[in-house]
Amino acid sequence: MGHDRKRILFLVPYPLGIAPSQRFRFEQYFDALRQQHLEFEIRPFLDEEAMRILYKRGNLALKVWKVLFGLFKRFADLFTLWRFDMVFIHREAAPIGPPVFEWLIAKVLKKKVIFDFDDAIWIPNSSSSNPFISFFKRYENAESTCAWAWKVSCGNSYLRDHAARFNTSCYVNPTTIDTVGHHNRVKIFSERLMVIGWTGTHSTIRYIDRVLPILKELEREFNFEFLVIADKRPDFELKSLRFVPWDKASEIDDLLCMDVGIMPLENDRWAKGKCGFKALQYMALGIPAIVSPVGVNTEIVSHGVNGWVCDSDDDWMETLRAILSDPSRLPLLSDAARSTVEMRYSVKSNTENFLRLFQVD
Repeated sequence: MGHDRKRILFLVPYPLGIAPSQRFRFEQYFDALRQQHLEFEIRPFLDEEAMRILYKRGNLALKVWKVLFGLFKRFADLFTLWRFDMVFIHREAAPIGPPVFEWLIAKVLKKKVIFDFDDAIWIPNSSSSNPFISFFKRYENAESTCAWAWKVSCGNSYLRDHAARFNTSCYVNPTTIDTVGHHNRVKIFSERLMVIGWTGTHSTIRYIDRVLPILKELEREFNFEFLVIADKRPDFELKSLRFVPWDKASEIDDLLCMDVGIMPLENDRWAKGKCGFKALQYMALGIPAIVSPVGVNTEIVSHGVNGWVCDSDDDWMETLRAILSDPSRLPLLSDAARSTVEMRYSVKSNTENFLRLFQVD
């Protein structure tokens, strides 16, 4: 890419350093962009105060104000676009209404738009704590933006195949883990109480329901801990449950408390678009993962090699019971799990692929 001083504007939904989709899709490549002499600015739609209230019930007036303020900021952004060669839009320029900003940027102002997403965002899927946003949300916006974009960056091949219906320049840019600067430690197994773990957000915590009856049954046979690391306390009761609020500062230490990490999913269109991030987080730290065979999970996890793939309730029960009965195999799978991420899903292995998004052929 030489020393061409291209300038990129990142239009993103959230403040930096908070949302996993941003942290693990492009924020961790900022140093690589600088090394390529690419200049960039980041403009979040929401501020940190908005993030604190957005997914909690109530505060309707403040939520409306924060969204209106975000729309005003996006309108102001249009007047600075002349300074940029490319505009990288993650998920959407604005969370409500038609894709006016995307259309103006791509079709009127003729900027090269790189449209990036890591979920099946054309399928309705919204938070019950924000019904007013759901009412104004337009899920078909994603397909319009795909059609107008210069390039489309997709988290997996399922998303890429859908985007390719609207654009011929679609690329798989997987969600990746920084195995050098962040997930740079490896699980050390001990003889203490076995810990089965799950990490995620309020929007994915419902997937634990899939294995709750199994965990309750196993509690009758084994003494173990079920660790949940999330931004919201789960509303189910388990004798083995320990809840730890997600904290960026302690994230790695908290994850390393797990002996095995789980990623149950329902096999629906929304889940097929997911990018296996939980499994990658566990595996990067040498924690074997147990996953449902949905989306890219079966590409990431090889059953019995670096983790386990479980479909039916019997599969989940059999696998968890075997681990709890004899945890001695975990260290063997640990090395393979870490190697999988380093070779195929790490920042280091994907940097060149990410930088290609900004190359002009």
